[in-house]
Amino acid sequence: MVTADHGPAVSGAHNCIVTARAGKDLVSSLCSGLLTIGDRFGGALDAAAKQFSDAYDKGLIPMEFVNEMRKQGKLIMGIGHRVKSINNPDMRVKILRDYAHSTFPATPLLDYATKVEKITTSKKPNLILNVDGFIGVAMVDMLRNCGCFSLEEANEYVEIGALNGLFVLGRSMGFIGHYLDQCRLKQGLYRHPWDDISYIMPENMTGYNPM
Repeated sequence: MVTADHGPAVSGAHNCIVTARAGKDLVSSLCSGLLTIGDRFGGALDAAAKQFSDAYDKGLIPMEFVNEMRKQGKLIMGIGHRVKSINNPDMRVKILRDYAHSTFPATPLLDYATKVEKITTSKKPNLILNVDGFIGVAMVDMLRNCGCFSLEEANEYVEIGALNGLFVLGRSMGFIGHYLDQCRLKQGLYRHPWDDISYIMPENMTGYNPM
């Protein structure tokens, strides 16, 4: 449920709303929103699980992991948020953190990711362990420590994309809600505001006509 919705401004909800206002059906509008999910929006669960697990399994201390990712010029998936920060915490993460610590048999990867978060937020306050990253590492802890799966089986679930499926499942409910809202409110065709897409031509191109 904590992944069900994050307001109408995010790319997936926006696409779903635009499609609904174009008069398309529920499934088409839902698919339009879901197709935006990827590394930049909501699809970081598997990638975060892989990155943190790989570093932890190699025995890298958190600072070594952060430095290694910096040297490679790679982002740490599951770290960072546009709006939330250590000064404006994401309550979804707090709810999940409390649940994991009180319910899971062990949380070694979550504890590792929390130490990474302390390093990244010391550099910039919005470089928090976001909800995608949290679910990714917490699910690895659950799969590895619940006693139902071998290490190989737990790793396989990450490899085949099972964790991103959790985000898709939850966010589908939110997108459906946005679709129903647009229909209920009888919203017309969406047209993007001109002031957001208009631009001023450079002086040396004034009067230029590509036709």
